[in-house]
Amino acid sequence: MWNETRLPKEKRMKIGIVLYPTYGGSGVVATELGKALAQKGHQIHFISYSFPVRLDVHDKNIFYHEVRVNSYPLFKYPPYESALTSKLVDVIRFEKLDVLHLHYAIPHASAAHMAQQILQEEGIYIPFITTLHGTDITLVGRDPFFKPIITYSINKSDAVTTVSQSLKYDTFKFFNIKKEIEVIPNFICIKDMKFSIQRERYAEEDELILCHISNFRKVKRVQDVIKVFAKVREKLNCKLILVGDGPERDKMEMLCRELGTCKDTSFIGTVNNTTEILSIADLFLLPSETESFGLAALEAMAVSVPVVSTNTGGIPEVNAEGVSGMLSNVGDVEEMAKNAIYILSDKKRHQEFKKNALNQAAKFDLNEIVEKYITLYKKVIK
Repeated sequence: MWNETRLPKEKRMKIGIVLYPTYGGSGVVATELGKALAQKGHQIHFISYSFPVRLDVHDKNIFYHEVRVNSYPLFKYPPYESALTSKLVDVIRFEKLDVLHLHYAIPHASAAHMAQQILQEEGIYIPFITTLHGTDITLVGRDPFFKPIITYSINKSDAVTTVSQSLKYDTFKFFNIKKEIEVIPNFICIKDMKFSIQRERYAEEDELILCHISNFRKVKRVQDVIKVFAKVREKLNCKLILVGDGPERDKMEMLCRELGTCKDTSFIGTVNNTTEILSIADLFLLPSETESFGLAALEAMAVSVPVVSTNTGGIPEVNAEGVSGMLSNVGDVEEMAKNAIYILSDKKRHQEFKKNALNQAAKFDLNEIVEKYITLYKKVIK
């Protein structure tokens, strides 16, 4: 990435990052952001209910604080929001944090506001920034049960960011938001990468590899990936790698059998290093019904893999039509298959798309995005 910047002590910030520690996009972005900030000399405190999957606690300037939720017979459901609030108060007091950065609105923003109110009684003011990632607005947030608390928490934040212009639009559309919202997109670290994975593990030398990565939920429309592959397979010698796991996986395995594509399809489950798999792919498929950003597409482009995707949500802000890949309407399997065949059927054209994909990914380079967050932190710290 880069060598650690030796900041003067007075310029080092103590930043609390509250996140979901799973493989999902918000957790990955929050973890990578914290690691980058730590390498710049800032002290980063990750706060969550379990250890983030991409975090190495041995990295300099990185600390982890676990939120423990005790079970009591009185409670049918463990009170995680209360436990998180108490943990935030404790960490802020003891570590003397300068700012909190919350990734995903529920329940992080409401817990942070409660902690802020508790600490103000002691003469401590802790500003908090809420970054909205997608389903906290477009799915969970639109549930009438959660809408009032999300609206309130966003409006009480000292600053609010979204990962795309599309998500910013949706936030103002669905909620009565009085705060300004700054768009700071997701990011990727563009660098020379060396991988140990062998392409021949999944395909012969003369075979192309199509790839998809997701949590196998309905919104990802993995069935369209398999249908597109079946059509591409009729024209080109190719294989399909499906990375991830989730509630739709069993149905997708059944569909694979129905279409007779199983012998050319690999379901490899959840992996820690998705970039390693992407590095052997020739094309990435992202047929989602909606995406607030499309981080998986950006990760593919960062290793020179063009993308065939839908044109919904924030995806067009990432995947440039006719440049880094091609866009289609949601559910248009025929057009997505034609686009895939168009990109892959001519070697010269394919190489041009690969080069353009890397150039497009470079626009979301980690170095520039981290500086945007640093500027925002300094703005809210009083």
